[in-house]
Amino acid sequence: MAMQDIVNSFKSTVLSIGESLTPVLKESKFRETGVLTPEEYVAAGDHLVHHCPTWKWSTASDPSKIRSFLPVEKQFLITRNVPCHKRCKQMEYDEKLEKIINDTEGEFATDEESGWVDTHHYEKEKEAVETTTAPPPPPPAAAPESDSDDEEAIDLDDLIESGALDVEENDPNRFVATKTAPVAATSATESSEVEKIRTYDLHICYDKYYQVPRLFLMGYDENRRPLSVDQTYEDFSADHSNKTITVESHPSVDLSMPTVHPCKHAEMMKRLINQYAESGKELGVHEYLFLFLKFVQAVIPTIEYDFTRAIKL
Repeated sequence: MAMQDIVNSFKSTVLSIGESLTPVLKESKFRETGVLTPEEYVAAGDHLVHHCPTWKWSTASDPSKIRSFLPVEKQFLITRNVPCHKRCKQMEYDEKLEKIINDTEGEFATDEESGWVDTHHYEKEKEAVETTTAPPPPPPAAAPESDSDDEEAIDLDDLIESGALDVEENDPNRFVATKTAPVAATSATESSEVEKIRTYDLHICYDKYYQVPRLFLMGYDENRRPLSVDQTYEDFSADHSNKTITVESHPSVDLSMPTVHPCKHAEMMKRLINQYAESGKELGVHEYLFLFLKFVQAVIPTIEYDFTRAIKL
């Protein structure tokens, strides 16, 4: 990785120089090119924070890193301790699990038949089949009775599809999970086989050079120790590691982190804006980050950050 580190350092330096020479975008070009002004980025961030309380605004790590074109208290967005249960190699490609997401239904529906590929769309169904066909485990030892003993594991997708999560639009808690599945006690043998869950802190910054949001990631192992770069790459799609994903300097924190390179973000947004316009719909700039978080999931399929519920346009 020594050569890659040199390349990434060079990229960070070049982009830092380029950003310093790029004037701040003042006039909205969202519909023309898919980019955002800093004010539009803040508006989209406010909308995300309002509807998804796991996301928060944060300020720079020290005064020298404050970017004057953004409010001091709104330098970037952050969500912490996002679970990552699997490595990408455990989700090897199978065309039977693939589905093309056309956005013909849901919050970003259009009449067009173009979109992005979800390479593991049917993974949950596959796991459910494997679970039901596997031999049943031995009965557990007797335990004190509890109201939760007979409850099944909660599946958020099933709840959404059944409408169980539907609430009034003005309910401030409509995007917050309020129930947690009970944790069962395990023996010493069982605990050694328990899946070790990584977590990630995700940051959405404003890229002044590309004039779009940009995702940075900081990963931790089960003991909250930072992951190495090589370990982090295990959680990125093989098609994107060292390509779409690079390691660069964070604009507001004195750290280098893996980041999803933003060079294609504006192009994707422009394409979707056109699709909605052709369908007689209009994508609001404040909804930018909801869609951004959905299409970037293809790059980091095992990091379970997208708990956003459908937003009616």
